[in-house]
Amino acid sequence: MDATAQYPLRQLADSYGVEPGYHDDLKRWHDADPESLLAVLRLLGAHLHGLGDVEAALRERRQSLWRRPLEPMLVAWDGRAPGALLRLPASESTTRMECRIDYESGESKTWPCTANMFHVVEGADVEGVAYEARRLTLASPLPIGWHKLTVQWKGHKAECTLLSAPTRAYGPDKRMHTWGVFLPLYAVRSARDWGTGDFTDLGNLIDWVQNQGGGIVGTLPLLAAYLDKPLEPSPYSPASRLFWNELYIDPRQAAEFTAAQGVVNARNFAVERDALRAAPLVDYKRTAALKRRVLEEMSRAFFAKAGQQLPDFQRFTASHSRVEEYARFRAVGEKRGESWWAWPERLRNGLIEDGDYDEAARRYHHYVQWLADAQVSALAKRAGKRGPGLYLDLPLGVNPDGYDVWSDREAFAVGASAGAPPDSFFTLGQEWGFPPLHPENLRRTGYRYLRDVLKHHFQYAGVLRIDHLMGLHRFYWVPRNFGAAKGVYVRYSSDELYAVFCLESNRNQCALVGEDLGTVPPEVRPAMAHHNIHRLYLGQFEMKPDRNDPFTWVQGGSVASLNTHDLPTFAAFWNDVDIADRQSQGLIGDEEARREREYRRNLREVVLEKLRQEGRIGDDADPKWVLRACLTHMAQYGEPLFVVSNLEDLWLSNEPQNRPGTTWTQQPNWQTKAAHPLEALDGLPGLRETLRSLDQAVRSRR
Repeated sequence: MDATAQYPLRQLADSYGVEPGYHDDLKRWHDADPESLLAVLRLLGAHLHGLGDVEAALRERRQSLWRRPLEPMLVAWDGRAPGALLRLPASESTTRMECRIDYESGESKTWPCTANMFHVVEGADVEGVAYEARRLTLASPLPIGWHKLTVQWKGHKAECTLLSAPTRAYGPDKRMHTWGVFLPLYAVRSARDWGTGDFTDLGNLIDWVQNQGGGIVGTLPLLAAYLDKPLEPSPYSPASRLFWNELYIDPRQAAEFTAAQGVVNARNFAVERDALRAAPLVDYKRTAALKRRVLEEMSRAFFAKAGQQLPDFQRFTASHSRVEEYARFRAVGEKRGESWWAWPERLRNGLIEDGDYDEAARRYHHYVQWLADAQVSALAKRAGKRGPGLYLDLPLGVNPDGYDVWSDREAFAVGASAGAPPDSFFTLGQEWGFPPLHPENLRRTGYRYLRDVLKHHFQYAGVLRIDHLMGLHRFYWVPRNFGAAKGVYVRYSSDELYAVFCLESNRNQCALVGEDLGTVPPEVRPAMAHHNIHRLYLGQFEMKPDRNDPFTWVQGGSVASLNTHDLPTFAAFWNDVDIADRQSQGLIGDEEARREREYRRNLREVVLEKLRQEGRIGDDADPKWVLRACLTHMAQYGEPLFVVSNLEDLWLSNEPQNRPGTTWTQQPNWQTKAAHPLEALDGLPGLRETLRSLDQAVRSRR
């Protein structure tokens, strides 16, 4: 494709926020595939079939932008409104207008004006019509919150959502200068589990950590999942980001548990429960089926006694406006046994009638969400007594077969998959299987879906981790059937997205942590610092074979850890187990494996030398002493907000929770249980001593 033909296509792409190419992890530039650009532009609303339609689509786009009197969103940082850009034909500059701001409080302000009262900032000829863009002055300061600006003239009306937000996210407060541990809830074992950990187990782990002097427990997303047909155990592909996973409910905490004693006391139940408890891997389908037998019995008992009339249940239903629709959606899916994409048109379009589902299934899903919400609420209170509160994880996307895409279809770019371009590790790129959010539709709806997602998490979180924070700036879209190597980057209105997060973070007093790993555009980390979103510091990435300074300084406010669920455990990393693992899978060749082992050998040498110089270890280089030394070093070498240790590192586990680039059917991703139950933690050699050393290191810098 020659440069002359490329120019209008690039102009069109730029007008929709689509980037013409990208730099890979080795800083090499890759032009976007023209057919990929066309496919993504179509998803964004451009009317074109091939390259021959680009010129016409560009004219149409220019017309639509100039004929948009107001942008759908306007951010006023700290209440200072920059003025709304008003676009009108120049011939209407003297037309009398009425402006009104409807405040979130219910109050409003109205005033008259004419366009020529405001300064012209830009002009254009649009198909023979002169247009002007003027800056409509708004009174400052705007109260913090969500407001609406309306401008009316000559039978026309234009509206804009005004978002007045604090520049900086909430916190931190003194409770956040602490340490904690990480363990997925499905991996938690105890003498009382039914095959996975549950909310009671998580509460017990939080209590245990706080009794050791720590303040926080990290886990993976706790959101609704498909655990039968379809079966998708990944916590990063939830059935919804608006509801909890009933797998983690502890039925014994509910009053209706007595009604299920006939099920629980049956011999076949006990045999199945004990087998699931003893298994080294989580069997999601069997565990979910076992627990559902109990929860269904409890649901029947609850509604048989008119439980829906209970004030607590009514309050929950009133405050969760989507729960009844969600319950019907799940009930229809179970009755039909197929993805909603295969449903008849009426059901696909959200028109569910009573005969479309089994009433018992609808009641079940409503009931378990009420139970789960109550137990997460109790957890939040428990976690906040001696620490910063619950540390929740917000996944990047949602299962395309799930409720959110069905209910809020316009919020998603259906027809594309989010992913990542090829790099040195994933040479073919990655497709993550979920649709990216649609930037223009998010703005047009005032970020309604995102606000609902944040409300669900912020109501109970003290700290929220945002997966792949770079997604607030841009996303890599892979058009359907194109393959990951032919994706393109699409930009988002990052200023507006940061404003949404900052406003809701402050309103709910929840600190934000951004996952900023991998290929990070240069504008991301300055934006994080500006908006008080805490970075991640990972020891595996920050160690280097430099004798002068093998550890990178821990920047102020970072959340420091040695690894994540997507990386090798400390023992696997220190002993090169992960290199052998990738070599056996064919991900790296013999020569690359040799080079990596040589690099690690040099790294270990200089890290040990540094730790000995600091007096953290002696001559014994046993990994358990090195682990302890690395944790205390991170706590004192810089100004981390808090330090998190993977609990499984403390007993030198080699098994990662996830191997990126593989699925749960290929590897035991999202299934590996902890080697030790909660009741055994106090007796594990050296474990409490390591945490005591970490506690002392953290306290030494307070």
